Amino acid sequence: MKRAIGLATAIICATGLVSCGGDNGIESEPENTGSTETAGFDKNPYPSTYEPYPSQPVLLQGATVYDGIGGVFENYDVLLSDGNIAEIGESIEVGDDVDVIDASGKFVTPGIIDNHSHLGVYPSPGVSAHGDGNEISGPVTAEVWAEHSVWPQDPGFTRSLAGGVTSMQILPGSANLFGGRGVIVKNIRARTVQGMKFPDAPYTLKMACGENPKRVYGYGGGGFPGGAPYSRMGNLAGYRNSWIKATEYKQKWDKWEEDGGDMPARDLELDTLKGVLDGDILVHMHCYRVDEMAQIIDMSKEFGYKVSSFHHAVESYKIADKLADEGICSSMWADWWGFKMEAYDGIPENIPMVHNAGACAIVHSDSDIGIQRLNQEAAKALSDGRRVGIEISDADAWTWLTSNPAKSLGIFDQTGSLETGKDADVVLWNTNPFSVYAKAEKVFIDGALMYDLNAPDENAVTDFELGQPGEGDTK
Repeated sequence: MKRAIGLATAIICATGLVSCGGDNGIESEPENTGSTETAGFDKNPYPSTYEPYPSQPVLLQGATVYDGIGGVFENYDVLLSDGNIAEIGESIEVGDDVDVIDASGKFVTPGIIDNHSHLGVYPSPGVSAHGDGNEISGPVTAEVWAEHSVWPQDPGFTRSLAGGVTSMQILPGSANLFGGRGVIVKNIRARTVQGMKFPDAPYTLKMACGENPKRVYGYGGGGFPGGAPYSRMGNLAGYRNSWIKATEYKQKWDKWEEDGGDMPARDLELDTLKGVLDGDILVHMHCYRVDEMAQIIDMSKEFGYKVSSFHHAVESYKIADKLADEGICSSMWADWWGFKMEAYDGIPENIPMVHNAGACAIVHSDSDIGIQRLNQEAAKALSDGRRVGIEISDADAWTWLTSNPAKSLGIFDQTGSLETGKDADVVLWNTNPFSVYAKAEKVFIDGALMYDLNAPDENAVTDFELGQPGEGDTK
C-alpha cells in the first residue's frame, strides 16, 4: 500500500500538532522621521511553511563520497543527524540508535539541484488545462509569481526525486522580456506550494533574450503593425524602459524610507524589479547567443544589478573567460541545440569549456523528462570534454549538479555540498552516478528518507496518480 506521507504531514501541520508556520516576512517599518501614518508592507505574503519530514540518525558507511565541491573520498562514512550532515570521515563510530547502511561499493553525493525546472507549472499530464507557466498577456509581466501556478500534485516531482533531485527552481516560461518571479522548492510531497518552498531562499526573476519575445509579441502573436518587441533592439529597449521605471520607483521608496511622509503607491511589477535593484531578487536570464549575453551584461551595469545565471546558454563557451571574470553562471544542456536559429551554434564541449575557464558551469533540465536523468546529462558533457582533451575529474563535474546551481540560487549556505552543518540533502547511488546504469538507491531530504529504490511500496505518490495507470512508476 502506498503511503501518502506528504498529505499526512500536511494534515498534521493543518491541525496544529506541530508548528508549520514561519517568519511572516513582514518588513519592519522604516525609520519614520515624518508622518506617523507611514507603514511598511509585507514583502513575503506567501511565506514558506516547509517543515522537514521526521528523520532518524543514519550512517552511510564505507562509500565513495563526492562532496559536491570537488572532493572525492574513498571508503568514507557520512553521518546524517537532526536533519543535518553531522560528520564525514573514516570509521565514524555511532551508537545503537543510528541506522547503519552498508554503502560499500556505492557512491554518496549531495542531492541534485535543478535550477531550471517548470514542474508544477507545466505538470504531467501536459494538457492545456494544467499549462500555467507562461503569462503571455504582455512582454513585461514581472508582476506574476510562478508559485501561484504550481500544482503540487504534479507526478513529475516524484519522478525527479527518483533521479536524485532534492531541490529545484521553478520558473515561469520564456515568452516575455520579464516573465515573472521564480520559486525555489524542496522536492517533498506537500499539499501546498508554501509547504515546499525552500526556507529563506531568495526570490528570482526570469528574463528572456532573443527569439521568444520577438515571436510572441512582434511578428507573431503581437500583430502587425504595432507588435513589440519586433526585433532584438526592441527587446533591449523594452528591458531598459522597465529598468528606468524601476529605478524611479526605487528612488521614491528609498526617499520615503529615509524621510517618511505618504507611502508611495505600490506597483506589483515594479516591486519585483526594485527587489532586483535592491539585491534581494536574483536574475536568471534565458539567453542563447553570446552577443546578447554581452549586451545584457552591459545593461545590468547600466542599471546596477547582477545576472546570477544565463540559461540555455549554448554559446557560453565563446565568452567563458568573461563570464568567469563577471562571476556569472551558465546553465546549459549537454547536447541539446539546433532546434531554432539562436540555438544553432551549440557544441557538446560547451559545459567543460566553461568549467575549464574557471566559470560557474551548471547542468539544467528545462524538461520534465531530462530532470529525471541529470546525472547522465552531466556524464555526457564530461565525456565530451575528455574527448577533446579537457580533463575534469568526476568529483569536479559533480559541482555542475549541486554546488554551482546552489550558488546561482543563493542557497549554497544551506545545501549543495556535503559539509558539516548543512542540510542533509543526500543521495546514495547504487554505482558510479556517471554510469548509465546508475540509479538513486536512497534519497534523503533534510535527513528524512524520501525515496527508496528497494522499497517501492513505501515511496510516496501524488494523490493525482492514485489508481491511475503507471501509478508510482519511476523508471
